[in-house]
Amino acid sequence: MPKMKTHKGTRKRVKLTATGKIKFHKHNKGHLLSNKSGNRRRRLRRTTTITGPFAKTMIIRLGKCARD
Repeated sequence: MPKMKTHKGTRKRVKLTATGKIKFHKHNKGHLLSNKSGNRRRRLRRTTTITGPFAKTMIIRLGKCARD
């Protein structure tokens, strides 16, 4: 049975917190910011977390580096 490989794109974009949540930066902050409201841009600055079943999928994609 071959080893599970880490998904490198996921590894670059998300981090695992100590409590097991997935932390990541929100999207839609790359360009065309002038037509977005200030409140929206402020919300996009923050990080957010993923919990639940989708977080488990992300942890599987992170593979061994999730446990380090």
